[in-house]
Amino acid sequence: MKTEKNNPEQREPRLAREETAEELAHRFERETRPGLLKRESELEDSLAPFRAGSVPYLNAAPLTHGLEEQLVFAAPSELARRLRRDELDAALVSVTETLLNDRYDILDGIAIASLGEVQSVFLAHRGPLEKARVIYCDTASLASLNLLKVILAERGLKPELKALPAYKAAPGLEAVFMIGDQAIDFARKPHEHEILDLGTAWHEMTGLPFVYAVWALRRIPNAPLRRRLREAKAFGMDTLDYIISSRPEFDYNFRKDYLSWHIHYHLGSDERRGIAKFIELLRKHGLGPVYEPRFVV
Repeated sequence: MKTEKNNPEQREPRLAREETAEELAHRFERETRPGLLKRESELEDSLAPFRAGSVPYLNAAPLTHGLEEQLVFAAPSELARRLRRDELDAALVSVTETLLNDRYDILDGIAIASLGEVQSVFLAHRGPLEKARVIYCDTASLASLNLLKVILAERGLKPELKALPAYKAAPGLEAVFMIGDQAIDFARKPHEHEILDLGTAWHEMTGLPFVYAVWALRRIPNAPLRRRLREAKAFGMDTLDYIISSRPEFDYNFRKDYLSWHIHYHLGSDERRGIAKFIELLRKHGLGPVYEPRFVV
């Protein structure tokens, strides 16, 4: 007679081999890829008949993934000019554009922001900042430039601000204010400057996040446009790992750290408090007139 121990029907089931992290990632990609491809195809040509623009920086990629062929890409200042001329119906621009011009709505829930160090908006200086007489500035982003003005004013500093002629001149300047991918490139190369990260300086001063860019919308009927921009943001967040692994800028570890940690993309109550504090300080230092923002969903 066979014992229970030897009876195949009584044997304990063997546990399946535990999958490695890489295997789990590959299986997740296989299972989710069809749905993601469908969402990406639904974003194609989805903005028509509206016209929209975005900045050509790495930090904006998660908000525009799937929309790239439909967008005008330009510096924030150029996008702002096109908005003012009604050549665009929406643009991802400096938050200051919406605060200094009472003609836009802000798409709620979406922003380019940081809580602390941002890495792509900073003042590079040789010697004590208090002794700087001239700061050469990239003027492409009004939000970043006005943030610099506010931080300097709060420290009682009044250097002359001049336009940066070209980024290739930056290493030879005593004090230079830089933004975006070219700023990152400068910081990652050997240099003799101290770096004052404006995201860090703002957070130390206020305890709040700083909002650099938002979707500014012309005040026209645009519910379908708002819906598509929200869908693009959701798609970008769901495919963030793919964006990080596939973008050509810099190296993988930097992209992962930058897009996963230093930058965030939500515009919630803390970010609105940050905008309100920025408005307060813009007014305090005479950088206005400044209008109250209008948020739409």
